[in-house]
Amino acid sequence: MAAFRSIGAAMAAKNDNGVSREQAEDAVRTLLRWAGEDPAREGLLDTPKRVVEAYGDWFSGYAGDPQEYLARTFEEVAGYDEMIVLRDIEFESHCEHHMAPIIGKAHVGYLPDGKVVGISKLARVVETYARRFQVQEKMTAQIAHCIQQVLNPRGVGVVVEATHECMTTRGIHKRGVSMVTSKMLGGFRDDARTRAEFLRFIRDGHA
Repeated sequence: MAAFRSIGAAMAAKNDNGVSREQAEDAVRTLLRWAGEDPAREGLLDTPKRVVEAYGDWFSGYAGDPQEYLARTFEEVAGYDEMIVLRDIEFESHCEHHMAPIIGKAHVGYLPDGKVVGISKLARVVETYARRFQVQEKMTAQIAHCIQQVLNPRGVGVVVEATHECMTTRGIHKRGVSMVTSKMLGGFRDDARTRAEFLRFIRDGHA
């Protein structure tokens, strides 16, 4: 997480799209006025600064390359070629339609083909894509395709479960609703037994 915080701090100070920190803080003041508040009120004086710093953290994924995390692999695995699954990777993202939080967890599995990657790197891939404006379906596919392209395993499976504040705090106001998306590639898509084993792993913790 420290890496993402340092990236976020850099983003808060300077933006590659030509937006200065001062412009960003002014935009927050405009939204405060639009909401009916007075940005000059004592309790809100530092709010623009805090929001810009928060954005640097929440959207630090734009400054990272998820493929780089998978670049270092290990081949001394004694011929291990069975499924590898990392369950319950918690993440926080934001809906690109309403900029509202998406809170959930991802489950990632793959069938290695001669090489494996450190498990923390799989979590970093999820984190990098999550720390951007997202649509859950797109994020699920991005994670799967990234692993497939870099590791070239015999198959990849990704399942994402999340709640969307854009439908719990506004609009239809339905709480307790979660969304589940999945992306299966290679053996996870073509072999029903492999897919079923993966789903049992993430549901029960064993095949």
